[in-house]
Amino acid sequence: MRLDKLLSNMGYGSRKDVKSILKKKDVTVNDKIVKDGSIHVEPNKDVIKVKNEIVEYQEYIYLMMNKPPGVISATEDNRGQKTVVDILPDTFQLFNPFPVGRLDKDTEGLLLLTNDGKLAHQLLSPKKDFEKTYYAEIEGTVTEDDINAFRDGVILDDGYKTKPAKLTILLSEQTSKVEITITEGKFHQVKRMFRAVNKKVKYLKRVSMGELQLDESLKLGEFRELYKNELDYLLALK
Repeated sequence: MRLDKLLSNMGYGSRKDVKSILKKKDVTVNDKIVKDGSIHVEPNKDVIKVKNEIVEYQEYIYLMMNKPPGVISATEDNRGQKTVVDILPDTFQLFNPFPVGRLDKDTEGLLLLTNDGKLAHQLLSPKKDFEKTYYAEIEGTVTEDDINAFRDGVILDDGYKTKPAKLTILLSEQTSKVEITITEGKFHQVKRMFRAVNKKVKYLKRVSMGELQLDESLKLGEFRELYKNELDYLLALK
């Protein structure tokens, strides 16, 4: 990787800023002063320092966010709406992260953001049947018939039959509380599945992706880097 690109990616400013740092002889590679930003370095082998501080190279980031409602699961929006990436500070935006899958604008909960395309592909691949579990509040009384219907797969409004889903009733009343686990990610899928059994989703929150659980200490809009055990679990899926 070019030295100036690496330094820019690690938060040392624009290419112009980095050029200025190099010109001041503040950068060393393996203890030798380097002024040419176009030289190529091996980030995981070469010792790169700026003002005698070692540059800790990080290629990928893995973030867990408790997505708030009203925010788009995208990297940008041509209508000017706020995205989940907009929530992140510049130090993380430098890595060009993107959300793994999507949550509807009004849906809350667990969202994974990364710049690791290979991992994202594995988690989103229809062949993997990667489970995603949601807590939902439903307008209408959810019954055993709905559990059976979801287990068999329901027909959506466009004629598509969903894969089997696990529906667990937490409270069955005029407003029901349930958990639903699906292995797909069709557009508005959970809402459309309940619509198929003549019920309406009033509130939806994703609580887990596979064994990765939402950190309930994260307030809406907050995020953190994954813990080592969480990251090890996800990377083992690659």
